[in-house]
Amino acid sequence: MLKSLTILLAFQALGELLSFAAFPSIPGPVLGLVSLLTYFFIRGGVPADIQTTANVFTANLGLLFVPAAVGVVVFWPVLAEFGLIILLTLLVSVVVTLVGTAFVLDRLAAHFMPGEVSEAGAANVSGQATEVTRND
Repeated sequence: MLKSLTILLAFQALGELLSFAAFPSIPGPVLGLVSLLTYFFIRGGVPADIQTTANVFTANLGLLFVPAAVGVVVFWPVLAEFGLIILLTLLVSVVVTLVGTAFVLDRLAAHFMPGEVSEAGAANVSGQATEVTRND
């Protein structure tokens, strides 16, 4: 298990190094995971010792929520006072993000794939089949 922990931490360190040196806008752990995934593809699978370590981490993943729960308990008076405002802010931000993402996706689809959906005869947004007429 010590060997596999060392490998996992080495890939995280590699990701931090890549983030610092070449890709400062991408978090180091993300680059480390991508590097680890590349290593697994090159190797042809996940080694058994790393799989065992990953299973142990996964089985105890709930422990990572303990600090968050302690934070909620510690800041309960603040949450009680501003909870409604926080909830509304979260809801509005989620809705704005979803609408904005859908708008950008719609614009990109219209720009990069003009007429592709109607020519394919795919279902429209409401789920009803569309009829395609061609003037050949």
